Amino acid sequence: MAELIKTDIAIVGAGIIGLAIAFRLASDGREVVVIDPNEPGSGASYGNAGTLAPYACAPVGNPDVLRNLPNLLVNPDSPLAVRLAAVPALIPWLSRFVWQSMPLRARRNGHALADLLKDAMPVWRELAEQARLSDLLRYDGCLYLYRGKMPREDGEWGARLRNELGVRQERLTSEEVAKLEPALPRAAGGIFFPDAAHTVDPAAMTGRLAAATAAKGALFERARVDRLEPQDGGRIRLICGDRAIEAHTVVLAAGAWSKFLAEQAGEDIPLDTERGYHIEFAMEACPIKRPVSPVDLGFYVTPMAGRLRVAGTVELGGLSAPLNPNQIALLERGVRKLFPDLGAVQSRWLGFRPSLPDSLPVIGPSRRHPNLIHAFGHGHLGMTLAGVTSRIVAGLIERRNDVPNLEAFRPDRFG
Repeated sequence: MAELIKTDIAIVGAGIIGLAIAFRLASDGREVVVIDPNEPGSGASYGNAGTLAPYACAPVGNPDVLRNLPNLLVNPDSPLAVRLAAVPALIPWLSRFVWQSMPLRARRNGHALADLLKDAMPVWRELAEQARLSDLLRYDGCLYLYRGKMPREDGEWGARLRNELGVRQERLTSEEVAKLEPALPRAAGGIFFPDAAHTVDPAAMTGRLAAATAAKGALFERARVDRLEPQDGGRIRLICGDRAIEAHTVVLAAGAWSKFLAEQAGEDIPLDTERGYHIEFAMEACPIKRPVSPVDLGFYVTPMAGRLRVAGTVELGGLSAPLNPNQIALLERGVRKLFPDLGAVQSRWLGFRPSLPDSLPVIGPSRRHPNLIHAFGHGHLGMTLAGVTSRIVAGLIERRNDVPNLEAFRPDRFG
């Protein structure tokens, strides 16, 4: 018979979202068990660009991307790639993505993202202070770099949306870019986001957050959840091999692996996977002070502790295929256009971003099982929105009246 562990709250997933939720609940004195088959923070939370991007209200699916989609799909140097073997399975997701990229829907999705992002930085500062992570954060902003022609002020859909929503963004001339980041090659100009931040070590961030959560009394179970079984009385049992964990409330924060478990609760959520890549170069002093995204190349270059990380590109192709060396080569070719004298690549990484067609996360209770709360699908904004999501989930569990309107993020919004 399987060992049975009973708890008040079980959190499935020990990425940055699950850890932030666990830390907040444990800090409030709640009994918490965090379940993950891997080391906390070892997935997408480890390998991302390390950016906190409160400016990123433009959904991935938008009119500009839709207009450029044919070129993005056929250009060998495109930051978007689709594995051919995965195309049949991706057709429903891609159809929804195209639908959500239409102007009115994209604008609606952007406004919903902005509602979450508006408190992202103050909540993160509070979380970092409470968990003693502040030394890992740098508040130096982020730079979009235009190597060729600088677009008109109203020339990009995302820029217009950010203006509409009051996001702080500063257009820089070529000279101003050079003053901000002298090591960059000459560029046409840039857009600077002064309210952005980054972490110098995502792995240290999640590792220390996990330790701080454990110090508050939370337990960590290294296990894979195979089945989710609702019980009489509203409790939920999680079957994890030779163990079973039964909780009054379960928070599903398993990132790209959440779809499988949500289906067991009767939720048909069109979650798919963006396969993200990074490469790193070891160096004592990085040539840049803040994250830089050369817009035409589609990745971020981020200064981190003892290394320069190049992270980005989107490959659609599921969870099982191996690392694609073409994506690694694309990142390396791109970053050497900025810094030709970089040494050898120190490390290569592939991870999985949970992605919804409308670029909005799923946050809220299951329609069939109110004690099952979804908190996944944050795409490129998992680290940015970890603090805000943790506050919302805690509010739902504690039935506080200050929980924001979650209509745009509800699990059953796709019908």
